[in-house]
Amino acid sequence: MMNSVLRPLASVTAALATLALTDLSLAESAAPEPGQLLGGKQTTYPGWFKDSFLEFEDDVLEAAENGRRVILFFHQDNCPYCNALVERNLSQKQIEDKIRGNFDVIALNLRGDRDIVSVDGTSYSEKDFARALDIQFTPTLLFLDEDGGLVLRLNGYVPPPEFEAALDFVAQKLKARGISYRDYVSSVVTPGGGGELIQEPFFSPPPHDFRATSGRPMAVFFEQRQCPGCDELHWEILADEDTARFVEPFYAVQLDMWSDQVLTTPSGEQKTAREWARDLDIQYAPTIVLFSRDSEEIIRSEAGFKRFHTQSILDYVASGAYETEPDFQRFLTERADRIMATGQDVDIWK
Repeated sequence: MMNSVLRPLASVTAALATLALTDLSLAESAAPEPGQLLGGKQTTYPGWFKDSFLEFEDDVLEAAENGRRVILFFHQDNCPYCNALVERNLSQKQIEDKIRGNFDVIALNLRGDRDIVSVDGTSYSEKDFARALDIQFTPTLLFLDEDGGLVLRLNGYVPPPEFEAALDFVAQKLKARGISYRDYVSSVVTPGGGGELIQEPFFSPPPHDFRATSGRPMAVFFEQRQCPGCDELHWEILADEDTARFVEPFYAVQLDMWSDQVLTTPSGEQKTAREWARDLDIQYAPTIVLFSRDSEEIIRSEAGFKRFHTQSILDYVASGAYETEPDFQRFLTERADRIMATGQDVDIWK
């Protein structure tokens, strides 16, 4: 009697188990295959970079004794922009000769754990030092003078002509002579590209009053005429429908960084675009400066632009993610992971 009762129960249990396995199998088959991260590149850094003990006061003093200055080169693994700087810029003999003749280059890993001692004697790990300096992009290059002071900072990949101009600016000590980097670059780099700024439908028309933004965050595009990088930004990045969607939440304005067009700054001052660009230390075009709804600068993107990074910077500010994640590179990684989890590929070099 007991066997006759247990037999049907066993059949029901087996059927339920089979059904559960079937549901699990269907769920697994319905889940998308994770996407891939594309565009990353490993880089072999030049053997002539300085093998430093990472005590920067000593490095600066040693360089000064030899008539040289120090460059701190922040990089990270699989960074295609770092790769471009090494393989496109440093591979050119004229550029290599200028660096090796005038500078000691010290490579630092943005996520590294090596112990370093800053010029002022403070001890850090590499990653904590990068965080203290608010390094948000790789490569980032810091050019130091003979006292360890900052002469110039390059955030992100800079094409060879502008990069060589930066080397000359620092090596010739032009800042001490009252010459600004952006003025110097504009005088020595041969212009190219179109003769007029390229307009976008999401740019707010002048006159520009940055107090009247309807509570939106602000995206200010500093550009100039005859600027190949500006043209590429528009043709390759801003023409993309997805990028345009990320710009939508912003009060977006395009400014010619050399223009005498008058605007009202977030603090209510009347300035020309040229004056405001100088006040914000805009070094070269194009530069995108993103402000919060409270008119606080959150992050800026300079030099080379790619679609994924540009969209991510816009998302970082518009979504308010910067309020809980001050490390943009970490946000970038997490965003890529979320996209890949949906089955889409992420190309960081597109």
